[in-house]
Amino acid sequence: MKKKATVLDQSAINRALTRIAHEILEKNKGVEGLTLVGIKTRGIPIAKRLREKIAEIEGVEVPLGELDITLYRDDLSHVGQDQEPKINETKIGDQITGKTLILIDDVLFTGRTVRAAMDAIIDQGRPSQIQLAVLVDRGHRELPVRADYIGKNIPTSQDEVIVVELGEIDGQDQVSIYEK
Repeated sequence: MKKKATVLDQSAINRALTRIAHEILEKNKGVEGLTLVGIKTRGIPIAKRLREKIAEIEGVEVPLGELDITLYRDDLSHVGQDQEPKINETKIGDQITGKTLILIDDVLFTGRTVRAAMDAIIDQGRPSQIQLAVLVDRGHRELPVRADYIGKNIPTSQDEVIVVELGEIDGQDQVSIYEK
């Protein structure tokens, strides 16, 4: 793959997450009943950063969960015959029924990851509401999924790939577009 451009640097990512934190608080009128849930892998550090920003603004730490959607994906049949998918632990908390969950991921593309995440959440309990926050929305939806909070809309072609790098995993913060 060939890198075309860096569309978000560390400062731009930080500004986008600060804005999303404020939007979450505004829409939900504070933190009452909120739980942040990051989708593995890069949704988790984004959720942790949002939690920190919300704590700075409101002075309250909201509950934080981690969600592994591996077994809920509709493309598991594409894993090689001799390969088993790696299953990570899901940690959402004891009680999500009646709560407002903010599902957090790095990139919204086809909507299939979000659908799998909602299936995984519903197996854990029945939240009163599920909202979606993403760092990047690149379009090309295959399912009727829309994010409530978006860091940046980046229209892409099918031949382009969005790569999100976060310091906690990749050693640096940036979002880039690559050509296949």
